[in-house]
Amino acid sequence: MKTSGWLWIISGTHKEKSFYEAESIEEAERILNKIELHYTPKHASWLNAAEIEINVMDIECTDRRIEDMEILAYEVAAWTKRRNDNEKKINWEFTSENADEKLSKHYVP
Repeated sequence: MKTSGWLWIISGTHKEKSFYEAESIEEAERILNKIELHYTPKHASWLNAAEIEINVMDIECTDRRIEDMEILAYEVAAWTKRRNDNEKKINWEFTSENADEKLSKHYVP
């Protein structure tokens, strides 16, 4: 089965069940067969995850001039496959304590 897109779910609040509640069984299954659900951590946004992944891709894959779209698409697909095969995940280490420490100089007294 080929998916046609991704659906980022914030903090796992919505699950496949939501589709069945909002649509008919047939429509829910049709939609769920075309998308891939990705859950983001409770204390981070989908944008954080996307920015981190793009940065990793840039460091590991696209950190050079690539001549054309065909080569770029091939390189990114190969990188994505390796990353998924290795089940790479984002290591969320930045806590509110880290934020307080790093950003305290910007706080208004």
